[in-house]
Amino acid sequence: MRRIIPAAVLLLLLTACCEPVEPDLSAYTAGPAEVTAAEESEVKYVALTFDDGPRADTTAHLLDGLAERGVRATFFVIGEQVEGNAELIGRMKAEGHQIGNHTYSHARLSRMDRDTVIEEIQKTEVVLSELLGEGSWWLRPPYGLIDEGRASLVGTPMIYWSLDPEDWKLLDARKVADYVVKNISPGDIILLHDFYPTSVDAALEIVDRLQMEGYTFVTVEELFRIQGVEPENGVLYASPTRLRPLAG
Repeated sequence: MRRIIPAAVLLLLLTACCEPVEPDLSAYTAGPAEVTAAEESEVKYVALTFDDGPRADTTAHLLDGLAERGVRATFFVIGEQVEGNAELIGRMKAEGHQIGNHTYSHARLSRMDRDTVIEEIQKTEVVLSELLGEGSWWLRPPYGLIDEGRASLVGTPMIYWSLDPEDWKLLDARKVADYVVKNISPGDIILLHDFYPTSVDAALEIVDRLQMEGYTFVTVEELFRIQGVEPENGVLYASPTRLRPLAG
């Protein structure tokens, strides 16, 4: 037997069904700024660094490749290599790369007297400042070697590295790229040399492969800023969060 619903009851039911329902927002605790910060924290930043240049042919080819890929890197240049390559140095700055000091003659600082250490560093600072204007040219000691006494003479942060594929020894672009891609971690500072054609080819392959894995390439200075580390003068850093012991 069918039941007859009274008209009054039916009206109440229809009214209840048609009233708007407020959504439960309690599960949505993160605002837009928090989401952006969370997404930012997931970005994998690394820094490509290049020693021993500039060299006209290889460095120019490298700069072309980095520009095509929208990548900034850090170049630790030898002062005596700047002569004849001023245009390349100017291009580095114009394209957003960081330029650092690798001494004037690739000197092994740990074996030199204090006056010569100062001269090797300052001569390159003068060359760069005359060309580009005043700046802070962070130092990479050749071979990564400097002792505590000589480090006290350095008026900028000093940068070592956290990932070294020994590109100068392998001279094989694919092997160098494979090593870096296999061993990379976020926050790494990668050591390469723009003096060798195989190293330039390796660098561009590294960029292509790691960008597909979600890595973003920044300068060393940017890497420190992103990680919230204020580098100190005369301190040797393997990465923003790791110090490198000084030579004995």
